[in-house]
Amino acid sequence: MKPLGIKNYGSIPHLSISKLGAGDHYINKGQEDILTLKKRDKHDNILVFEKYDGSNVGIAKIDNNIYPITRSGYAAKTSRYVQHHYFDKWVQKRRSLFMDLLKNGERIVGEWMAQAHGITYTIKYEPIVFFDFFNDNNERLLFNELKLILDKYGLQPPRKLHEGEALSVKELLPILNKRTDEIRSNEMPEGMVFRVERNGGVDFLAKYVRNDFEPGKYCVNTNDFTWNYNINKI
Repeated sequence: MKPLGIKNYGSIPHLSISKLGAGDHYINKGQEDILTLKKRDKHDNILVFEKYDGSNVGIAKIDNNIYPITRSGYAAKTSRYVQHHYFDKWVQKRRSLFMDLLKNGERIVGEWMAQAHGITYTIKYEPIVFFDFFNDNNERLLFNELKLILDKYGLQPPRKLHEGEALSVKELLPILNKRTDEIRSNEMPEGMVFRVERNGGVDFLAKYVRNDFEPGKYCVNTNDFTWNYNINKI
């Protein structure tokens, strides 16, 4: 079942110095220059966040029902991966919260961090970070609008590394590598997500993944998963 009828979240292109994964692609040079060298004008606002190594998920409200969904848009409870069944359980326990938070046709998107993939994390509160919100026209909210929603409902945003002018990866790495947050990587962080907001909307995104990152190294033995979070609490 695909409650939305579409994917929950698309692929974000990489910066030219980022490690590509299977099926990934690079952002064009003009856009990369806006992010890392010089923004176009005063209307560009560059935001940079830590990139987390979990599983992309969403929570959608459709016909007054709440649907936990995977990245591809399928109901989480139908996934072949056990981590998504725990995500479904986590959401259902908070159904009233998301019924209040979302209007019909809206969805909130995040990274489900309960299971370790290529990095282990120390999680202080809940095993999820929310980084995007789509209205009923499938348009992203500005990050400040998302942050107001997250603060109101006690949900975790991504760690913001920078906002304002363009900055290079080299300039941002010392900030990223401080690793101070409520969800803290126990190894070097995976990378960063760049976001350009312009004239009241989200213009484009890009990401940087460190070249020595080993995706999925904790998922090799499917009979003995590594968990970042005590799943008995979910």
